[in-house]
Amino acid sequence: MSRSLTRWLATGLVLGLAAFTAAPASAQSTLDAVKKRGKLLCGVSPSSAGFAFADDKGVRRGFDVDICRAVSAAVFGDPGKVDFIPLNTNVRFQALQSGEVDILSRQTTVTFTRDTTLGLDFGPTVVYDGQGLMVHKKLGVTSAAELKGAAICLLPGTTTLQNLADYFRPKNIQYEAVVFESTDEWRNAFFSGRCDVITSDRSDVASVRAVANNPNDFVILPETISKEPLAPVVRQGDANWRDIVSWTVNALIAAEEKGINSDNVEQQTKSQDPEVQRMLGVTGDFGKALGLDNKWALNAIKGVGNYAEMWERNLGEKTALGMTRGPNKLWTEGGLLYTPPFR
Repeated sequence: MSRSLTRWLATGLVLGLAAFTAAPASAQSTLDAVKKRGKLLCGVSPSSAGFAFADDKGVRRGFDVDICRAVSAAVFGDPGKVDFIPLNTNVRFQALQSGEVDILSRQTTVTFTRDTTLGLDFGPTVVYDGQGLMVHKKLGVTSAAELKGAAICLLPGTTTLQNLADYFRPKNIQYEAVVFESTDEWRNAFFSGRCDVITSDRSDVASVRAVANNPNDFVILPETISKEPLAPVVRQGDANWRDIVSWTVNALIAAEEKGINSDNVEQQTKSQDPEVQRMLGVTGDFGKALGLDNKWALNAIKGVGNYAEMWERNLGEKTALGMTRGPNKLWTEGGLLYTPPFR
């Protein structure tokens, strides 16, 4: 091969690689698209008490809703610049992949296959959960071991079917899986007696029980048959947007740890704690590193409160769901909530 031909091939290879690596950078980032649109598009459950539901004025409320409001506050300084897109379980990932939504905040479990094969990235775990089962009280069932031959209501596109098989097969317990396309059909089928059992994450089962006409007619069985770490989801390939979502969640958790809440966050800018100063934008340029205002975390906390405020408002013991924190306590209190340092 001649020296000139070698030089020509090498030059072409370099230019080709440059074009390949530059292509993603030339595409509009999610942050740019969100800012240009003037609002965030958030995929949520059509109706899930405590997580995403419309109140009597049609305003969306819930824990998953608050995650998106926090991101809106971090980006715009306003938690209200967000549209909520109701998504059933079987279309939620496609909606995110296609760009119909910017973030999926919908009681979604992190799994190996979802993380590695769908072109998606997960943010930090916001609820440490596990699959539970609820039965009609009149059946007299007190344990999952008594569910031989039971009809179990399921939703498609979830981890529940595989979890049931993994749990019951070694115990040689046969059951009938009854799959419904929408959450309304799923709940109503259970309430009407078409199924003996309804199963989902324990938080979701508690949500179903909370909207029943007579919650005391139903019993959540004691077994937790899987691990279900729930997290917000974004499209893969936009590291900056993933960082914005992840560090907004981290800020809500860190705020609880530091004693910062929606009422005192402005006052906390006077704190002498260096980490608090960095997080709230008093020192450093953490916001600029994300493409946001340096008060991004302050705005998120002011907009929705810290993690504890979100929990108690939407899921806590004084709500219809009546959930205790359990593993969702801070690591300093024996729980699993732990955020990387702001430094």
